Amino acid sequence: MVVSRRKNWHADMQAKGENDLFDSLLSLQISSSQDFVLPGTPGQSRGLDGINRYPYTVNEWGHDPSAIECDLRPGNYVIYYPNRILKGLDPYEGIRLTRNPFSWISESLASTEADVINMSGVDSAVYFVFLTTVLGILVIAGLLLLPVLLPIASTAPGEKADNTTSEGSFNDIDKLSMGHIQLKSPRLWAYAIATYWISFVAYCLLWKAYKHVSDLRAAALMSPDAKPEQFAALVRDIPPVPEGQTRKEQVDSYFKAIYPDTFYRSMVVTDNKKVNKIYEELKGYQKKLEHAEAVYAESKQTSSPEGTRPTTKTGFLGLIGNKVDAIVYYDEKIKELIPKLEAEQKVTIKEKQLCSALVFFTNRVTASSAAQSLHSTLVDTWGVTDAPEPRQLIWTNLPKKFYEREIRQYVIYFIVFLTIFFYMIPIGFISALTTLDNLKKLLPFLKPVVDQKAIKTVLQAYLPQLALIIFMALLPKLLLFLSKVEGIPTESHVARAASGKYFYFSVLNVFIGVTIGSTLFNTLKDIQKDTSSIIPLLARSLPKSATFFLTFVALKFFVGYGLELSRIVPLIIYHLKKKYLCKTEAELKEAWAPGDLGYATRVPGDLLILTIVFCYSVIAPLIIPFGVVYFGLGWLVLRNQVLKVYVPSYESYGRMWPHMYKRIVAALILFQATMLGYFIVKEFYYTPILIPLPILSLVFAFICQKKFYRFFQSTALEVASRELKENPNMEGVFRSFIPPCLSSEKGDEYQFEDALSQVSRTGSTV
Repeated sequence: MVVSRRKNWHADMQAKGENDLFDSLLSLQISSSQDFVLPGTPGQSRGLDGINRYPYTVNEWGHDPSAIECDLRPGNYVIYYPNRILKGLDPYEGIRLTRNPFSWISESLASTEADVINMSGVDSAVYFVFLTTVLGILVIAGLLLLPVLLPIASTAPGEKADNTTSEGSFNDIDKLSMGHIQLKSPRLWAYAIATYWISFVAYCLLWKAYKHVSDLRAAALMSPDAKPEQFAALVRDIPPVPEGQTRKEQVDSYFKAIYPDTFYRSMVVTDNKKVNKIYEELKGYQKKLEHAEAVYAESKQTSSPEGTRPTTKTGFLGLIGNKVDAIVYYDEKIKELIPKLEAEQKVTIKEKQLCSALVFFTNRVTASSAAQSLHSTLVDTWGVTDAPEPRQLIWTNLPKKFYEREIRQYVIYFIVFLTIFFYMIPIGFISALTTLDNLKKLLPFLKPVVDQKAIKTVLQAYLPQLALIIFMALLPKLLLFLSKVEGIPTESHVARAASGKYFYFSVLNVFIGVTIGSTLFNTLKDIQKDTSSIIPLLARSLPKSATFFLTFVALKFFVGYGLELSRIVPLIIYHLKKKYLCKTEAELKEAWAPGDLGYATRVPGDLLILTIVFCYSVIAPLIIPFGVVYFGLGWLVLRNQVLKVYVPSYESYGRMWPHMYKRIVAALILFQATMLGYFIVKEFYYTPILIPLPILSLVFAFICQKKFYRFFQSTALEVASRELKENPNMEGVFRSFIPPCLSSEKGDEYQFEDALSQVSRTGSTV
């Protein structure tokens, strides 16, 4: 099937020019050309080998023949509907055509969990379970806390001015906070009960969410559709090769002896550094050739019929050296690199085998059982785990040995600890520097401006927060790099590891660092006079940051979700690339690459907001509505983006959930410890009644860990034993794991014939 009226669309697009850049910000264009049918099946497509293909990813767009030529469409469909388009769906299918700018809200609300799974996988659905759970905790907690605690605080006799929960222009908020309650007041009982209420609401909803996510994972893994990774296992720490055997013969004979009936074949991991460099160079020249041919073809239409052949220089980045015909030069380079690549592929497969492999089995139960079993008496040999999706593998990390990985992990933890510690210094400095008083001292010429009431209020509310957000944006890439250096084998595991580091960094530096930083600057003189007063002074000063974090949360959802929904930055980048850089369809597809949801940074950002809202929910209950708006608006906006925009780069079947759950419990324990300390400051006689809460949280976390977590580590056999629609083509399963740099147009059997041991040849039957 083909897209109809494509030529008309192309003409319309050329006529519209760059006006589309700003038109879409008002409302998305509704084309009258609706008479088209697009290929593909929602969610996934099935190849001839019987293996379900994963949703399109950035790396696949330039190679999949069924990909839609989206650049020929009018308007900005590719910016606001890339996920639907790459799935082969009409962007407006099932959507009522309207220019109402708020129609996306009803579409998001009407969508189901099944819709999210079909469009973006189980991981996206699990993320929405997280948002729904947190939103439920805050809403249910707020139903009691707001109508009860606000009147209690507002009608209480006023506490002295230094026990405040706000600074600057927000002193009226003090009357609605716990800081307004007098010391030893019986009204503090209400706040103690509120602390218990939030804790037990969290326990109930988290238990329900854990069970629901476990069911989602089981349903996905029980799918009757065959997935390549369910028939494979990853083997690491293979011992030295015995004399007289090759590495592949060693692996094949070992697993053939243990699983004589179901072992199919193995793929030994090789050192692909050199061959991958040649492969990337070849692909680069192929792209350049395609670009040069497109420029030449365009010149025939815009200038003379003969056209103008593009030129390039042979030196560094095409900037220096002899000027040559670009098409001829790139073509010669490609012809030169192809035999070089083929020769290096053979050398790599024969001579560069490493101490890791992928082993394949003819049924899912055996693969799952092998991944959970102890194969060797020594922990540092023959380690077998679940195989990830082929697109997730980090090939360079697979051969790293057991003790090397352990050492790397502890070294990285130490580096992260140092990073957290030394980041507190600049963050504390920013917190102190960006106050209006300090700015006026350092930059006296700003005084007439910042003293104006309206400007002063805005700057006082948002200046420190804005500086902090910009500062924090520099960190995620460093943490992702450090997580990869640990030797983690998969992209999804790297995202989880980086997310955990980012969360603890955020809590320790943003939440605790900003609070203590402002406290130390405010009370340094008092501490110098009386060093024994440091603990009560710090405890009394902690709630002063309540309004800082209240406006921090507000800034995050106003600015963050506004940019998320409008997609103004990707829109501008796309049109700039389209006008000045892109000449081919592949280049256009790279220009509108939507990317994925970005769990490594999005999840810890959400958990930081949750930690802040938890810790101040009783001290300053007015923060609860801000938290509700943040997570409620996030659910709406991201639901729309997941259904229409983001394309998942991997599927881990909900393995992010235990990570999120642990950090929610950590935030809850931090909240309980904060309340315990603040009740001590308030000299409440019955403060010890809060001591059981952190203990209960630890017990709750332990029970959930024992009951649910094992299933997220490996696949349960009762799940793996579910019947398939049809037996998969095992050669298709095997080929799906071959790295692109080792694939060959002459066929995989030709490419791997020298690496196949006799065991594989005689035992490779289904």
